[in-house]
Amino acid sequence: MFNNHLPSMRLFKRIVMVCIVCNLFSLISVAQQSPRERISFNKDWLFTKNDPLEIVVKDLKGKTIKSQLDYAEIKEWYCSNGSEFVLAGDEVQATKRPTGNLGSDVAYTQPSFNDKDWRKLNLPHDWGIEGSFSYDLPGGTGKLPWAGTGWYRKHFSISPSDKGKQFFIDIDGAMAYPLVWLNGQFVGGWPYGYNSFRLDLTPYIKVGAENVIAIRLYNPENSSRWYPGSGIYRNVWLVKTTPVHVGHWGTYITTPEVSDATATVDMKVTLDNQSSKSASVKILTKVYELNANGTKTNVVVSTFASQTGTVKAEGSETFQAKATIKSPKRWSLEKPNLYVAVTTVEQDGKIVDSYDTEFGIRTIQFDPAKGFLLNGKHVNINGVCNHHDLGALGSAFNTRAAERQLEIMKEMGVNAIRTSHNMPAPELVSLCDHMGIMIMDETFDCWKKGKTKKDYGLLFDDWHARDLRALVHRDRNHPSVIQWSIGNEVLELWSKEAAPIATKLSAIVRAEDPTRPTVLGSNSGNAPFEGVEKGVDVYGQNYNLDVYHKFREANPSNAMVASETSSCVSSRGIYYFPVSNKKWEGKGLFQMSSYDLFSPGWGCAPDDEFKTLDQNPHVAGEFVWTGFDYIGEPTPYNDDITNLLNFSDPKEKAKMEKELKDLGRIKSPSRSSYFGIVDLCGFKKDRFFIYQAHWRPDFQMAHILPHWNWEDRVGQNTPVHVYTSGDEAELFLNGKSLGRKKKGEFEYRIRWDSVLYTPGILKVVAYKNGKLWAEDVQETTDVAAKLTLKADRSNIKADGLDLSFVTVIIADKKGLKVPTADNLVKFEISGPGEIIAVDNGDATNFESFKAKEHKAFNGLGLVIVRSKPGEKGVITLKAISDGLVASQLQINTKP
Repeated sequence: MFNNHLPSMRLFKRIVMVCIVCNLFSLISVAQQSPRERISFNKDWLFTKNDPLEIVVKDLKGKTIKSQLDYAEIKEWYCSNGSEFVLAGDEVQATKRPTGNLGSDVAYTQPSFNDKDWRKLNLPHDWGIEGSFSYDLPGGTGKLPWAGTGWYRKHFSISPSDKGKQFFIDIDGAMAYPLVWLNGQFVGGWPYGYNSFRLDLTPYIKVGAENVIAIRLYNPENSSRWYPGSGIYRNVWLVKTTPVHVGHWGTYITTPEVSDATATVDMKVTLDNQSSKSASVKILTKVYELNANGTKTNVVVSTFASQTGTVKAEGSETFQAKATIKSPKRWSLEKPNLYVAVTTVEQDGKIVDSYDTEFGIRTIQFDPAKGFLLNGKHVNINGVCNHHDLGALGSAFNTRAAERQLEIMKEMGVNAIRTSHNMPAPELVSLCDHMGIMIMDETFDCWKKGKTKKDYGLLFDDWHARDLRALVHRDRNHPSVIQWSIGNEVLELWSKEAAPIATKLSAIVRAEDPTRPTVLGSNSGNAPFEGVEKGVDVYGQNYNLDVYHKFREANPSNAMVASETSSCVSSRGIYYFPVSNKKWEGKGLFQMSSYDLFSPGWGCAPDDEFKTLDQNPHVAGEFVWTGFDYIGEPTPYNDDITNLLNFSDPKEKAKMEKELKDLGRIKSPSRSSYFGIVDLCGFKKDRFFIYQAHWRPDFQMAHILPHWNWEDRVGQNTPVHVYTSGDEAELFLNGKSLGRKKKGEFEYRIRWDSVLYTPGILKVVAYKNGKLWAEDVQETTDVAAKLTLKADRSNIKADGLDLSFVTVIIADKKGLKVPTADNLVKFEISGPGEIIAVDNGDATNFESFKAKEHKAFNGLGLVIVRSKPGEKGVITLKAISDGLVASQLQINTKP
């Protein structure tokens, strides 16, 4: 049994100050400002693709073979970084930094280099999403030009008043192999593109003068199985402190004893002294509640006993203290209560640092027999796996876009996210803290044995300890994090190598945070009986439904979670006939039927997973593959399509037969996945509603599929399925009852498999416990007649970051969505906003995400509008399409 009483951590909040740099850390009092500053470093960068010619080696065809700055060429420079996350017992130690100055002969690193012709942009930035789709690029990584090299440069000044301070750059994520120079001097790098890291700029910075920072990134081909994105795709921060300060991710809070009356809070604070003299310090920490909007209240709920001590010159020291909070407000899914610990550091009677740590009070327990308990109460984990891209925005992180994804998932009933298969953006973790969503925080998609030629397998030996410890230190104060995942479907599971590596990685995690369990996502049906299950605290099973009960019998003292499930595939609004229950049928012309019965060989329909979990209540819950569609991995259309047996729909099979005859071989156009419960735009597929019905049993809902526009199927059998949280339903076609049916045991949909199509109104009335519960209607529409625009938010901040997601609906004259419409829609915008992306959710569409026009897909399209910084007013968005009545809406931007 794994039982813990966990902490939580603070996601530092940006507090914008007029005419002054942001200071994210709390004020000690109204009059006293913290000496620490954490400033957004995202604006005014310069960018260019490719290395300068003098450092690359090309083949006879002009293709770059290698660069003198590639990892293999400068490994010892990379491995001299991150020494704070390398301990004496680790297999691989940090190397001593070589002498000299790496890159001193590279023009782009020099402050004198003329970069006036480089492109100007703000971060976060993903250069891959800006490119054009190409049939010649791999579908597995999205058919986008993400591979290659990119350089970023930024000119900035440091005030003379900052003399004597320490300067750091915090990079939340850069894809991939980032290397950093300041004023021509090599600072450092961190090769794993998903991890967050800090570099010390102090030795190279010029106070009272202009500085130039240069960053090189390299994305090798064959380094990812999915679309990874490219560039500095997460936020970057400039941090200023005094020489004596709280270290990077330098606080650690746990709550070892929790009751309704009191909670004991333990805190460790690590201070760094980067001066040449020892420092006598005093540490004081006060705890405040956060209110519902995440703002610190003025009421002190607890105070830690002050700590005093000495930190030696150029050294670090960790201090510990305890406090008690009376009548603690626990963090839960329904009420995600949070606290903030404000730590101040005094030296010689003067405040030299202030540091905020958000945390929550809650207990978690993975019980081998009962599943998962939060605050002592059983909670079924209703989780989804999500990739890190944000659809048409690519991998360039945006807080609002991530928040919208979480909102859609919560509406469905999701209470947990698995960050497949890598470290998430830190803001995502903070959003989950504030929204009441749990996280399986994942690290690696592979260990030593790589899945592609140039993936993390090349780095594992040198970097696994550093990468794992860095993640744990960053996220260990967050109450939303309930598990540390040390890997996903690693190839070692098929050998005897998995158990010792899992044991080693779990030991690393436990040394840094013993309050949460480790987990490994295993797709092997044999591994959990061969020793690897002993190397983790909770065993994660991917697929292999028959393992659930076998694992319980073989390992009665081990807890288990279904770490990846279903892999059902569907295309929004697409239905093929005849409807088959065989899971690998339902294919059409590069689309999958939305009857939600189809999956690859390893997967299953949602119904099958629900049944198996209901029969095995010891399993803590599931993480469905996936919540959102994502760029890349377009299973089952990863490769060229030459087999007509792939197609179950006769009409689509005939189309493909003709295409094959004409062209001989068809290359798959698919550029994004079909796994999502919602599509790439965030539009709900039918599958959304079977999960909502199951995960939100008290929410009154019913949903009919398919749509009811089938002019070529009059008189033909067109099965109707209903998803409802009720227990029975009656179906009507044009007012005539087609029968009332009850769900049987382990049934999760109600089916009428012999409905002859007639145009008109299809209606379902659902009941629960014999009482009217919910209704839904599908109606045959008229032809497309007009456009309708609907914004998810009509008021956004004028900060240049906030977004409004506008849905484009192709409607008939009555305003009903036409479910087969694919009209081309053009967009015009005026006012203090800009269109930054468009999409329609079609996995085969090659129109640019950056265009100002786009075809609809099955009646819907999406426009993403961003505010302009500092420009308040009204944005007007207009949609135009030939033959349709145009539409427009307004979005207000406010400070």
